[in-house]
Amino acid sequence: MDLYFDPVPLLGDTREVFLGKWSEREWLNVPGPFYGAQTDNCGTGRLQAPGLVLYEAEYFSEYVYRQPRTPEELRQLIDAAEEEPFSSYGCDGDAHWTPAAVREWWRDRGRITEYLADRRSDWEAYDASAGQGVAAAARQYAAYLDGELASHLRVYLFWLEERRSPTDADRLPML
Repeated sequence: MDLYFDPVPLLGDTREVFLGKWSEREWLNVPGPFYGAQTDNCGTGRLQAPGLVLYEAEYFSEYVYRQPRTPEELRQLIDAAEEEPFSSYGCDGDAHWTPAAVREWWRDRGRITEYLADRRSDWEAYDASAGQGVAAAARQYAAYLDGELASHLRVYLFWLEERRSPTDADRLPML
């Protein structure tokens, strides 16, 4: 069983760079404490956190497609947030996500899969000029949606309900 990595207490003073507003978050963000909300389109997020950040296709604003699961990944996301000139990453997702909202997001994930497939040519064109591997990351996000994300979200649901990481004796909630 996966343990829940609670990154928020590790933020310390860097919390001040996470000024994103929940009401402005990109709908493509994966449930969890972090999200991108109307970020700039400078294309810096993937340079700092390539395994966590992706760009939406229309305005290339940044969103979190995988929540950090280690201190090193958290450092990468902090670096991405620090590079974002509008300070539009948020770290208060835990205050807004509810088990019902996570389940609703999960039920609607087909919309994300479709979006990722439909925008493939946009990212390939971007990669031709910027070389950031955005098209490959979009494929990774789609694979994550079809693979281990379900397990990660069940652990996150447990954490939302209990505010602790599950043990082997705990039963994880269903999505």
